[in-house]
Amino acid sequence: MNTLSIKIAELVEQGRMQITKTSNMAMVQTYFMVGKLIVEDLQAGVKRAEYGKQLLQQVSKDLMQLLGRGFSVQNLERMRTFYHIYNNSSNDLRNSSIIQKSSNCLRIFIDKDKTISLLPISWSHYLFLLRIDNETERLFYEIESFKNQWGLKELERQFNAGLFERLALSKNKKQIKQLAQEGQIVEKPKDLIKEPLVLEFLGIKEDSKYSETDLESAIINQIEHFMLELGKGFFFGGRQVRFTFDEEHFLVDLVFYNRLLRCFVIIDLKIGKLKDQDIGQMQMYINYYDRYVKSEDESPTIGIIICKHKNDAVVEISLPKDNNQLFASKYQTILPSKDELRKLLQNEK
Repeated sequence: MNTLSIKIAELVEQGRMQITKTSNMAMVQTYFMVGKLIVEDLQAGVKRAEYGKQLLQQVSKDLMQLLGRGFSVQNLERMRTFYHIYNNSSNDLRNSSIIQKSSNCLRIFIDKDKTISLLPISWSHYLFLLRIDNETERLFYEIESFKNQWGLKELERQFNAGLFERLALSKNKKQIKQLAQEGQIVEKPKDLIKEPLVLEFLGIKEDSKYSETDLESAIINQIEHFMLELGKGFFFGGRQVRFTFDEEHFLVDLVFYNRLLRCFVIIDLKIGKLKDQDIGQMQMYINYYDRYVKSEDESPTIGIIICKHKNDAVVEISLPKDNNQLFASKYQTILPSKDELRKLLQNEK
């Protein structure tokens, strides 16, 4: 294909993406202001539920005649809720978040003393976010959707998999607030660890019989989903990566590289209970990569043992006190119960 053709095609695609982005932002802003008009009209009218219901029915009928589909009573209710929630968001939480630092942020002037800032994600994203009652959690998913360019399906998947709760379980109240204001920040190895890893996308039934090879093959077949579950900044390096030391051959199940931490991340898969010898084996893998594979300017290698069952006491006693390279994380092949995760989070705090 001609080089000029490729350049023109890339330019057109960029233009289309910009048009879509601008269109989404215009839609979000318009629906926010529609919600504002409805709220103000209701506040000025008789404050009875019956009045509000009749008003929205009449407005819906008028707009359907003037503008066509898309302005049902249900949709108008959503616009009203959208304005109500984001107009009354906590100033302390939202105004100190990454949203205020984003040059792409959509800023809507309510009056001379108040501006609402929204991230440029789609109206469909915001409709989903409206279902989240917890403001801290809702802000986290808004920021993560923007930072990671999640589609609506990925946002739904991450929410249903309890990403916020799983990250928050290892954090104190101050760190949870930071999680909501900035999203997931990867600055040290421990920031990569989630408990549990949720691998429902593999299609493996929780009570089915499968081998470690079966688990590995299922992960490879869904490698993009697996890397999204691992977190930010991962590149895939290979499966069953072989190295030879002292005339013995060893195979590492999965090798990744994390560009944010600038280090290799090696993963071993265990479908049974984690044993102390598994930890010793992973430590040997880490030592080999640190001494013979990584360059001097790269950070120390991280090793993660992904297992079906683990004894935290065994893991703790098997690792040095200052360990920041070797981690064990449980996995499950069904979506977790968000209620159970929330209860765990409440108990932790």
